[in-house]
Amino acid sequence: MIPFVYQSPTKILFGREMQKQVGAEAKKVADHVLLHYGGGSIKRSGLYDEVLRSLREAGVNVLELGGVQPNPRVSLGREGVRLCREQHIGLILAVGGGSAIDSAKAIAIGAKYGGDVWDLFTKQAPIADALPVATVLTIPAAGSETSPNSVITNEETCEKLGAGSPLMRPVFSVLNPALCFTLPAYQMACGVSDMLAHAMERYFTNTSAVDYSDRLLEATMRSIIHTAPRLLENPSDYDAWSNIMWAGTIVHNGILGMGREEDWGSHGIEHQLSAVYDIAHGAGLAVVFPAWMKAVYRHDPARFVQYAQRVWDVDLAQENPERIILEGIRRLEAFFTSLGLPVRLGALQIDDRDFAQMAERVTRYGPVGHFKALSAQDVEEIYRLAL
Repeated sequence: MIPFVYQSPTKILFGREMQKQVGAEAKKVADHVLLHYGGGSIKRSGLYDEVLRSLREAGVNVLELGGVQPNPRVSLGREGVRLCREQHIGLILAVGGGSAIDSAKAIAIGAKYGGDVWDLFTKQAPIADALPVATVLTIPAAGSETSPNSVITNEETCEKLGAGSPLMRPVFSVLNPALCFTLPAYQMACGVSDMLAHAMERYFTNTSAVDYSDRLLEATMRSIIHTAPRLLENPSDYDAWSNIMWAGTIVHNGILGMGREEDWGSHGIEHQLSAVYDIAHGAGLAVVFPAWMKAVYRHDPARFVQYAQRVWDVDLAQENPERIILEGIRRLEAFFTSLGLPVRLGALQIDDRDFAQMAERVTRYGPVGHFKALSAQDVEEIYRLAL
């Protein structure tokens, strides 16, 4: 294992009706709150009214900024930065999924920076300070409710980039699995794909002697794979949503990656797909990750054999490890397909016309990925494997 420091300040309020406590928790942090959310779903469900009532009963002054889109835009983040500076906001409360939370985090770091918030994502400036962020999670997927990361899209340059800092970990997050009952099946499936990708980005590592976290990651993946189909059968299964929601949080709060080098090549490759074609991040990952596996498994066949056997129960002749590896990849694709997700770019109406340009953008700041560093040529080949 490699040396590490782990610290997470996020308070978790997990369970039914926990959103009613948001006002009391917010009041401990600030008197002036920016309520940040997406479209009309939280209003149709009644969650918006509940949150607003709780905040006002606690004596919190509320300013609203809605309009967050999937693959959140830096343009809205800039508007949020302006509001926070002008209105002396002390806390940003994101209500929604990873897009709303990531947008809130971008606003939080941008409000404390003197220049353009996009500088913090292109690494032209360090993240030195941030407003506190809190969340009410409605879509288990991104893990942003406890993570120190944010991913934002610049619609003008077709770039989708991430920024990370301990300053971006939320001060508290409300997780009520019952808020997920009305999620469309496809959105649930995209979230599951994102969670599995978060596990696999950590699992495929060059670090040795990490058996403990290997086993934790394997158990997490197996639990997600076992539980997700129950939500197709019964979208109101509280126990299934509880396990999925908690898995999504744990797999991306950093603890499962401690002591091991992580990869993140597949995420970088997918970010270009969703930046250019505005597809769901989880759907893009369902296509990209198996293609990445096919491209890199020869770098460390033993790790891929372990993955196939421990996660997917592949039991083939040990004398042919490649068969074991390819069967593990096939079972991953079959699982995604069973959830209604695409596993080829053609299913997303994406052809090869932009591959070279996208690959160049992916590697603009250097090779992508750590398990196996990928050049622009490597990335383009992975896109082609995904066709």
